[in-house]
Amino acid sequence: MRRVYLDHSATTPVDPRVVEAMLPYLTGKFGNASSVHLFGQEARAAADGARRQVAALIGARANEIIFTSGGTEANNLAIRGVCELAEPRHIITSSIEHPSVRGTLESLEKRGWVVTRLPVYDDGIIRLEDVRSALRSDTVLISVMMANNEIGTIQPIKEIGALVKEERQRGRRHLWFHTDAVQAAGRIAIEVEHLGCDLLTLSAHKIYAPKGSGALFLRRGVRLTPQQVGGHQERERRAGTESIANIVAFGTAAELAQREMPARNEHTRRLRDRFENAVKASIDDLAFNGDHKRRLPHLSNISFRFIEGEGLLIHLDMQGVAVSTGSACSSGTLEPSPVIRALGRDEELARGAIRFSFGKDNTDEDIDYVLEVLPRAVESLRALSPLSRQTIAAS
Repeated sequence: MRRVYLDHSATTPVDPRVVEAMLPYLTGKFGNASSVHLFGQEARAAADGARRQVAALIGARANEIIFTSGGTEANNLAIRGVCELAEPRHIITSSIEHPSVRGTLESLEKRGWVVTRLPVYDDGIIRLEDVRSALRSDTVLISVMMANNEIGTIQPIKEIGALVKEERQRGRRHLWFHTDAVQAAGRIAIEVEHLGCDLLTLSAHKIYAPKGSGALFLRRGVRLTPQQVGGHQERERRAGTESIANIVAFGTAAELAQREMPARNEHTRRLRDRFENAVKASIDDLAFNGDHKRRLPHLSNISFRFIEGEGLLIHLDMQGVAVSTGSACSSGTLEPSPVIRALGRDEELARGAIRFSFGKDNTDEDIDYVLEVLPRAVESLRALSPLSRQTIAAS
C-alpha cells in the first residue's frame, strides 16, 4: 500500500542534511556549552552559529534569540514573561490562536487578567479596526498568531505592529506585541523590523528539524520574567543545559528554509492548487475554509458535509494517507474545531473539516493517489450517514 504524508503542519520529516549536521553533537562533540574546557567551547560555538542562522531566518540579531524546547514553551515564556512583570491588566488576542496560547491566556485569566478575544470573519482574518477598538488604557500585550495552524490564513501582523508603534509614540511605552510564527516561519518571508513585533515564536520541527527545539525572538529592550530558573543559560532568560544537537539541527534547518523557501513554496502551492481543483470537481457538498488568497502556500482545509472528519481521517489512514482534523495539540477532543466554528461554520461543517498540508517532498504521484482514494472514502462514509440519505431522498 502506498503511504502519503499530508500532515506537514503537524510536523515534518527531518531533512537528511539536518541529520548530518547534528550527528557529530550526538557522538564526539558532546560537551556542555557552559563548560570552559575545549569540549564546552566547541558546543558553545555550535550554539552561537545556530543562533545566527535562526536569527537570519527572521531578520533578527543573534542576541535576540532565546532557544527553548519548542513553540509551546516559547509561547508560554513570551506571554507569561511579559505579563508577570505587571499587576493583572488587559490582553488582546484572536479567537483562533494555537492551544499553547489559548491555554496560557486562560491560566492568566484565573489570576485576574482580562483577555479580549477578537473575532475572525468568514475569511479567518481579524480586522485592524477591531484591534484598535479593543485597546484600553491598561492593555499590556497584544498576541496574534502570524498564520493559523488549521486554515493557514495570514493575519495583518505588520499593520498591528504599526498600530503598536503609533500607540507608543503617544506615550504607551509598556504595550508589547507578540506573534506566534510557528506555522509561518520558513513558509513566508519574515523581517521582524518590518513587522514591528516585540516577541516572536518559532519551532524547529515545522521546518524539517527534529522535535524538541524552538526559539523566542525577544527584541532588545523588552524585559520578561524567566519561566525556568536555576541556571545562567540563554542570558539568564531560560535556565537549563542546552540541547546542542537539536539547536544545531534547528540552525541548519533555518538556513535551508531561508535559501529554499521560493522553490518549496512554488512546489507545495502547485500541488495544493491542483489537489483543490480536482477535489472541487469530483466531490459535492464541501466548503473550503479560510481566505483563498491570504494563506500559507502549503495548506488546504476542507469541510465535507454529511460526514465526521474523524471518520474520514481514519478511513484515509487505512488507505495509507495521513491527514488531520485540526491542530495536533488538540487531538483527542470530540468537540468540533473552535477555529472552524469561529469562521461561522455550522457544527456539521465544523465536524467534517480535514486539514491537508503538503511538504517539499510530496510528489504528483502522491496527489494522484490521494485523489483516487479520497472521493471513494467520502462516498463510502456518506452512504452510512442518515442525514445524507435523507437529503438525497428529498432531492
